[in-house]
Amino acid sequence: MPAAALAVVGLAALIPARRAGKLHTVEAIAVGRAPRTGRGQRAHKVLGRLPLPRPVTYGLATPFTHLVRALAMVLAVAFGTIAVTFAVGLTLSLGAISTSQNPQNRASVTVTTVRMNDIAPPPPPVVGGEASPSQVARGMPDPAKAKVADPVKVRSAIKSQAGLDSYYGKLQTEVVVAGASGSVQANLYEGDAHDGSYEMLSGHWLTGEGQVVVPTRFLERTSTKVGDTVRVTHEKESADLKIVGESFDTSGNQPAIHADMADFPSAEPSTFLVKVKSGVSAHDYARKLASVVRPLGGDAATIPPGEQKGVILIMQAMAGLLTLILVAVAGLGVLDSVVLATLERVHDLGVCKAIGMTPRQTLSLVLASVAAIGVAGGLLGVPVGYLLHSLVMPVMARAVGTTMPSSVLDVYGPAQLLLLGLGGVVLAVLGGLAPAFWATRTRTATSLRTE
Repeated sequence: MPAAALAVVGLAALIPARRAGKLHTVEAIAVGRAPRTGRGQRAHKVLGRLPLPRPVTYGLATPFTHLVRALAMVLAVAFGTIAVTFAVGLTLSLGAISTSQNPQNRASVTVTTVRMNDIAPPPPPVVGGEASPSQVARGMPDPAKAKVADPVKVRSAIKSQAGLDSYYGKLQTEVVVAGASGSVQANLYEGDAHDGSYEMLSGHWLTGEGQVVVPTRFLERTSTKVGDTVRVTHEKESADLKIVGESFDTSGNQPAIHADMADFPSAEPSTFLVKVKSGVSAHDYARKLASVVRPLGGDAATIPPGEQKGVILIMQAMAGLLTLILVAVAGLGVLDSVVLATLERVHDLGVCKAIGMTPRQTLSLVLASVAAIGVAGGLLGVPVGYLLHSLVMPVMARAVGTTMPSSVLDVYGPAQLLLLGLGGVVLAVLGGLAPAFWATRTRTATSLRTE
């Protein structure tokens, strides 16, 4: 890495070094004072006709005096804008992924047929139908002896509670699917499970019996497609289910299929996801419902705000840190170029001050010179960052065996893109603030004596 950094710095300095070596002595002495005569005159004439204060038009025309330096500044700002645009898109996409993979968080209250404190997270293995030694040692409850509430009574309690808007039952279990090796995780739903639907890549979510929704990895492993029929067995009950949709699932090697519980008559929900009416307190509803279902062996509690997965949080933190580093590098690049340009033109600024230019006009002149750079960098950086996001996200999806829905890819809005473009101007202006204030505070006599 040190050798690579040294090589990059050497290549960056090669062109200026060769140019400096070819300069004549007189030209080398004069070049630090001011640019060559005639450079940027056409830009000054054209921009001078704009209905803007003369210091502003003067500053807007300044980048045309040193085109190579201006191009370097544009690239520095564009580089920072690309980083910010990509990081914002990545953060929004990761947030959308986290939300789409936790549809149960759309509910207000979760009701279980087993008391919350009777659920060991995760339970140790049970040997021979009895609690394992490690389970006993830890004081964890024995799942085999835990009291389980009758789902029929729990369902009746939910319906009778005032403030109910909608609910559905859910059972997480394992099934056997013809054509798939080993057991397959499955989510079985009772009632209208629209609120528990996953993002769809193709087809549609469950609308009734005889249907199954599967993730991309399942289709690849079983060589099936949407529209095919598969045989699913839960315990001793089997059903031929039609694949009606392809779900967006990032759970890796253990993706879950989704089916209607009515296809397996012996299956009973272990959890009910409840949505309360608008204006009804979810905490009050859960407290009142818990007082009814706890004597039955169940429990009810509000669903806390969705927590993002650790991997997603780490990726978002890394993206944010990398963005800050790249923005800092871009800002320092702008600062370096503006300092150099200001030092070169300090004598000219002294002349302008001598004929009446105020500190405020000096500040507007210097900042106008970098604002134009910021606009160009923003116009270049936002589209590139947008394109980079659209290329990287599908690659990340393929790494976990799926593709991504439009809700994850299309995360930029017109207002966001506009703000990101203006971010280039902000970045350039921040980089030029220090030399701009220095130019306003430099005394006129000192500026005129500067060679």
